[in-house]
Amino acid sequence: MTSSKTKPSDLIIVGGGLNGPALALAAANAGLTVTLIDSLPKAARMNDQFDGRGYALSLGSQKLLKAIGLWERVSKMAQPILDVKVTDGKPGEGPAPFMLEFRDGEIDESPMGYMVEDRFLRQAILDSLDAQPRITQVEGLVTAQEVDLHGASVTLDTGAKINGKLIVGCDGRKSGTAERAGIKRTGWGYGQTALVCAIQHERPHEGCAHQYFLPSGPLAILPLPGNQSSIVWTEKDKMAADIQALTDEDYLAVLRPRFGDFLGEISLVGKRFTYPLNITLANSFTAPRVALVGDAAHGMHPISGQGLNAGLKDVGALTEVLVEAHRRGEDIGREDVLERYAQWRRFDVATMALMTDSFNKLFSNDNPILRLARDLGMGVVNSVTGLRRAAIREAAGVNGDVPKLLRGIAL
Repeated sequence: MTSSKTKPSDLIIVGGGLNGPALALAAANAGLTVTLIDSLPKAARMNDQFDGRGYALSLGSQKLLKAIGLWERVSKMAQPILDVKVTDGKPGEGPAPFMLEFRDGEIDESPMGYMVEDRFLRQAILDSLDAQPRITQVEGLVTAQEVDLHGASVTLDTGAKINGKLIVGCDGRKSGTAERAGIKRTGWGYGQTALVCAIQHERPHEGCAHQYFLPSGPLAILPLPGNQSSIVWTEKDKMAADIQALTDEDYLAVLRPRFGDFLGEISLVGKRFTYPLNITLANSFTAPRVALVGDAAHGMHPISGQGLNAGLKDVGALTEVLVEAHRRGEDIGREDVLERYAQWRRFDVATMALMTDSFNKLFSNDNPILRLARDLGMGVVNSVTGLRRAAIREAAGVNGDVPKLLRGIAL
């Protein structure tokens, strides 16, 4: 817990999930002081049991984690993604003849990404936060925030008041930081739910990630170390609820015809989870002395697997803007400084949101005309080397105006 006289910081970061701590470490490593606030006690954030949850980190995200000192703590537990296969299909019928395949070695750097389990990444974050003296960790729920020409402050449910120059909301899709700043949101639900689990399989996955587009929604099979894979499986809400309520054996009986037999016999490992799917975008990424990062700014469909990667791009961009402004003697909470961050990220996020929304609508159906069009489209991209390499670079997070941290350059 914190006292009522917490020392002022350059940054007040609200949210201790993944993006908030990554931002705290990036900023503190570059010389800024940070107060990181999490509503959960530290014990509740620890996850030392295998539960199958993992993150598909792009090459750019891996470089950022390395630049801020996290990667060395998780690298030995990471599974390189050496191949990605994207195809259309129907349960029990196998994949369509046209596919899009991204192979390791087609761009200058490889692998194109890694799978890292949630438990390992969270433990690495907690250890790194404890080791960084410029970060003050505080437990509590933010109940109010104030800004003026000279600074910002938040008040916790404990009565403590924390002062700083800038408030950064990393507090998820229902961001209280955004709401208190008067930032409205635009979004809608998809009527879909993601079923998430892990499986053990008979045959090795060879580091290959699969994305099957089924009529009800995408099925992602993501390689974990050993003969295990993480499953993110989308169904309509009612169907997903019915499946989640089944016994493990009946659950597998529904999964098997969708999954296929290419990895041999499969069995469940760890817990099963469900997550409702929607899109929610903040109408602005900034307000006076407030910036939004990650899901607080943009929550998207997981169809592209870019949720955390997009958040880490925000981390890289915001850190770079703030550190450069600080070194020039500027007030890091000033609106013109924050607008540099908003301009940097606005187009990329809008493009990604449009792409994920359009892909979900295009692929989550069984219309024969649309099926033919999308299958032919994937076949064309796959057959044209330049298009395929551009798509790989985009998926690897190394395309366009990439922040320095995502290029492995320390600030």
